[in-house]
Amino acid sequence: MELWQLSATQIAAGVRERAVSSADVVRACLDRIADVNPALNALVDVRPEEALAAADRADAAVAAGERLGPLHGVPVSTKLNTAQRGALTSHGLKAAEHARAAGDDACVAALRASGAVFLGRSNVPAFSLRWFTANDAHGRTLNPWDAGRTPGGSSGGAASAVAAGMTPVSQGNDIAGSIRYPAACCGLVGVRPTVGLVSNWSAPGDIEMELPLTAQAWSVHGPLARTVADARAALWAMASPDPRDPFGVPALPELRREPGPVRVYVVRDVGMAKPHPSVDAAVTAAAGWLADAGYAVEERELPLLEEAARLWALLLTEDLRLALPVMRDLGDDALRTNLERNFAYAARLWGEAPGTAAYIQGWARRATLITRLQELLGANALLLTPASAEPPFEQDADTGDPERALGLFPAQWPMVSVPVLGFPAVTVPAGAPDGLPIGVQLVGGRFTEDLVLDAAQAVEDRAPSLTPPAAL
Repeated sequence: MELWQLSATQIAAGVRERAVSSADVVRACLDRIADVNPALNALVDVRPEEALAAADRADAAVAAGERLGPLHGVPVSTKLNTAQRGALTSHGLKAAEHARAAGDDACVAALRASGAVFLGRSNVPAFSLRWFTANDAHGRTLNPWDAGRTPGGSSGGAASAVAAGMTPVSQGNDIAGSIRYPAACCGLVGVRPTVGLVSNWSAPGDIEMELPLTAQAWSVHGPLARTVADARAALWAMASPDPRDPFGVPALPELRREPGPVRVYVVRDVGMAKPHPSVDAAVTAAAGWLADAGYAVEERELPLLEEAARLWALLLTEDLRLALPVMRDLGDDALRTNLERNFAYAARLWGEAPGTAAYIQGWARRATLITRLQELLGANALLLTPASAEPPFEQDADTGDPERALGLFPAQWPMVSVPVLGFPAVTVPAGAPDGLPIGVQLVGGRFTEDLVLDAAQAVEDRAPSLTPPAAL
């Protein structure tokens, strides 16, 4: 096995035990980046000298017997919309293509404290607002499985890089599936934690900007990885309860598990988009694997997920309305077209001008849905859903035929319903029929990340292993 093929947990253990050096692993990953990144365009701002210097420091710390973090010496990438001290932070905008961050966002600081070695910055769409990854500043990112299919967005660069072996772990963020959907598109594990588990605090920049309420209440940081074990290790390395985050928690709650098997409610369809046959087959397979692992599996209808998906279209779109002038001015043509389709879809559900009353009532209804889902799941039950009602979308499906573009939104009900409610969710591969990876999603009660990851591990243990053609 090549060093770049090692998992994050294997690298961390090897470095700790001095069976392998961080410097050798980083060199192998840099060589891998040089081999495959020119074709995939997953990472930008790769700086080998800095990465190798950090790896040398990691090895020196091992030799000196210093206390080591959980990702000590492990190569990772971070996302272009997340501040990393001294690194490019362009948000995929031509107007900011040379911008560099003065400090670390909290999640990056947590990764740095864990001993991770930063290799590069992962590509995003402009303003990180598409399920596709391309922009005028840095170009298009390809899916290692099929160049004609999206790698997902907005963490598409992160997913492409991990799937192709450039890094074992990437940091991403998620307000509409931006971690979970790219992971599903590229055959990876993607973790969206409970809101507040990983700090959303941002380092001060040159421009002071107030985030809209949906970004504050829904957006989270989390990892993408090739294995559940790596995703778990990276998640807990990133976990950073932080009083500076208005939705952060000061400490993790201790949840009491009920006796008996964990229950899994299978939700295939909420009436918004019929699942593609390969998607439905993946859900069936995952349900069978979980039953084989001892979970109590049952089919269930859950209309509140459809209601949450509809609220996503109302609340996020109304927040975006306030930023439209800036986004249209600084964004690229693809973003402008995508925004038009966002508003057109929302108008189908809520009318052209929903108004303040609908917005306020939407936020009030959200709280009720959260309570109802938490009462259902507690600390001992999970949901199993598709990752999306369709296989990975064809490239630029959101900017081509208008009706096709509008059909993407209902297909993404599993991606958009979860952020509205703030629950933890993991996408995990369940096969690759027709040469395209298909993921399923597991959702747990608030702060039950380990419960969700245990179920994802049960699926991973029984699913066929996946290697994209670009990583062979």
